[in-house]
Amino acid sequence: MAYYWIKTNWLIKRVFSKFIWDLPTSENVVYLTFDDGPTPEITTWTLAQLKNYDAKATFFCIGNNIEKHPTVFQTILNEGHAIGNHTFNHLKGWETTNAAYLENFELCSLAISRFEMGEQTAKLFRPPYGKIRKYQARKIRELGYKIIMWDVLSADFDAAITPEKCLENVVKNIKRGSIIVFHDSVKSFRNLEYALPKTLAFLKDNGFRCEVIR
Repeated sequence: MAYYWIKTNWLIKRVFSKFIWDLPTSENVVYLTFDDGPTPEITTWTLAQLKNYDAKATFFCIGNNIEKHPTVFQTILNEGHAIGNHTFNHLKGWETTNAAYLENFELCSLAISRFEMGEQTAKLFRPPYGKIRKYQARKIRELGYKIIMWDVLSADFDAAITPEKCLENVVKNIKRGSIIVFHDSVKSFRNLEYALPKTLAFLKDNGFRCEVIR
């Protein structure tokens, strides 16, 4: 049985009110986000889908992947998307000491800082698995970072769901200001390959713009 929630409810948002779960607006704007890249071929494919629909997104990147695939990372920047920190080794905050977690966060920040960011310099962080200790979160916020969560989870990482279900998870829960999570990873690609183009088509047909998180 899945242990995650597809649509974040008001109670979770209230309890963890210092995290950003959505960006309420009166405009038809949503925020597509992609975790765990950059991944050769998959991130490149994702960027091509976004370009087809003139959509911008925010990529929460793993520092180790940035160092292994700098050309792919640079392409994300060149195409006008935003970047966020996703730790260097995709650590689970609940199972990591505070010192080790914050050090790993800083290593990812260092990897990102080696690139010319231009306007994409917003300090954004998403904890892997959405799991982070209160102290870890506080110290990261003190460094000026916004902790970006989500209100719509595609669950593309879940091999037990069908691509059709992955798409349904998204399109049935989107609202203005939604932050939507996909993953540009090998594990997620079966679902992503089906759901992302259809999500982009749905958004276009319903008058939504996809913008970066600032």
